[in-house]
Amino acid sequence: MTKSPENEHLPKHVAIIMDGNGRWAKQRGLPRGEGHKQGAKVFKRICEYAADRGIRYVTFYAFSTE
Repeated sequence: MTKSPENEHLPKHVAIIMDGNGRWAKQRGLPRGEGHKQGAKVFKRICEYAADRGIRYVTFYAFSTE
């Protein structure tokens, strides 16, 4: 990746709290696992997006008591 003016002001580290995959599925009448499957797809897209823009560190917080 080459440094471009639009990437100059991006952070080096982004942290994301993953929450709501199960609720997302429930609202759509889908099994809870489908929400987690869709969440995994978003996880991958975020990682690719960050890498393409030179964001070196992405932290995902995922915790559930359910």
